[in-house]
Amino acid sequence: MTARLLIAIVAVGVLVAIAAGVAVLRTGPALPASGATVDVREGDHLADIAARLASADVVRSATFFRVFARLTGRDRALQPGRYHFDRPLDVPGVLQRLAAGSPPEEVTVPEGWRVRDVAALLESRDLAQAEDVLCLASDPDFLLAAGVPGPQLEGYLFPDTYRLAPGMSTREILEAMVRRFHERFDAERHRRAAARHLTVNEVVTLASIIEKETGLATERPLIAAVFTNRLRLGMPLQSDPTVIYAIPDFSGNLTRADLARPSPYNTYVSGGLPPGPIANPGLAALDAAMAPADSPALYFVSRNDGSHEFSATLAEHNRAVARYQRGVPPPR
Repeated sequence: MTARLLIAIVAVGVLVAIAAGVAVLRTGPALPASGATVDVREGDHLADIAARLASADVVRSATFFRVFARLTGRDRALQPGRYHFDRPLDVPGVLQRLAAGSPPEEVTVPEGWRVRDVAALLESRDLAQAEDVLCLASDPDFLLAAGVPGPQLEGYLFPDTYRLAPGMSTREILEAMVRRFHERFDAERHRRAAARHLTVNEVVTLASIIEKETGLATERPLIAAVFTNRLRLGMPLQSDPTVIYAIPDFSGNLTRADLARPSPYNTYVSGGLPPGPIANPGLAALDAAMAPADSPALYFVSRNDGSHEFSATLAEHNRAVARYQRGVPPPR
C-alpha cells in the first residue's frame, strides 16, 4: 500500500468520525413522551452525569458528551439540580441547561403533619425516599447533630414553605426543617418556656396535642388552658389524638379497647404529657402552649361544626356531650 493511499484512507476515516461526531453533537435522541428528568448532585463526576443523561435518552453518547464537555471547558460549569427535558436538545443545548442551574424546589409542610406525612410528601416529589426520612427520624446520632431537643424528630420539622436547593440530600432537607424550628423558637420563646417551668420538648409536646385537637386559631389558647389545668390538678389529659398516634395504620375508628390499651401515648391511662410530640405544631400552637387562656375549663366536646364547647365541671361537660354528641336538647 502506497503512502498516498494510506493517507487517503486515514483522511476518509477522520472525515467519517467528524461527520459522526457532528451528527451526535447536533441531534438529540427521541425522548419518551413524558420527557426525561435527570438529577445532577453535588460532587457528581462528569462520567456519572454523562451516563445518567445517556441512560435517560437525553444524549446519544455518554462518551461524546463527556469529551465535548471537557474540550469546550463546560464540564466545570455544570450545576447541581433536577433537570426536566421535554424536547430533544443537541449536546451544546444540554450543556447550556446544566450550566444555567435549576430553580429550587418549593415544598410546604402544613401544621399538624407527622413525620411520616412529611416523608410521603418528599417521596411524592422525588426529593427523598420515605424510608430514608423515617430512618433518620429515629437515628440518635442524627437527632443529636441536628440539635433536636427531644427523643424523636417528631415535632421539630417546622411547618412552613421551604425552597430546597437542587441536589439536597435527605439529611440536609431534614436539617433545614429543624433549623427553621430553632429560628422560630427564639430566645424570647425559650424565656417564656422557662418562666412556665417547661422544657422545650414539653412545650412542643403540649403544642402538638393542641394542634391536633382543633383547627380553629381562636380555640388554641382555650385547648391549652384545659390541658394546663388538668396537668396542674394531676388529671389525665384524655386526648384522643395521643392514643391514635400510637396505633399503627389507624383505621379512623377509635374503640374502647384502644382507649384502654396501655401506652406511654395513651393519655387516658398514663398521667402527664406523653414522652414526645405527636405531630409538628405551628407557631400559634407553640405560643398557645406557653400562654393558655385564663379559663377554668377542664373539658371540651365537639359541636360537630369544627368548634368545641368548653366546660369547667363534669356536670356541665356531660350536658354538653348529651347535647352535641347524643342529640339531647338542652333543658328549658
